[in-house]
Amino acid sequence: MTPRPDLLPGTLDMLILRTLQRDALHGWAISERIQEISQDVLEINQGSLYPALHRLEHRGWIEAEWAVSELGRRAKYYSLTREGRRALAHESAQWERLSAAISSIVTA
Repeated sequence: MTPRPDLLPGTLDMLILRTLQRDALHGWAISERIQEISQDVLEINQGSLYPALHRLEHRGWIEAEWAVSELGRRAKYYSLTREGRRALAHESAQWERLSAAISSIVTA
């Protein structure tokens, strides 16, 4: 089995923001969606996910609300704020610039 790559510093926040762009999700669902969309290349462990969610909430980029999950349990659902949408646009532009630069070097 191929080891999973480490995330570059700062990319987890962007991945979470992007994942929440369409729907409010609870923490486990955020992790699952990232893993699914990345075709199992990225796996976000709980020890990284929840501190990132708290950090984003503290910055005002996401907000949380308690609700009942699809399994009938109480869960904290996270959604993007207006400020979070602006941050996502900025982070995405930075990522495009960085990934293009790295790709240029790798394929040179």
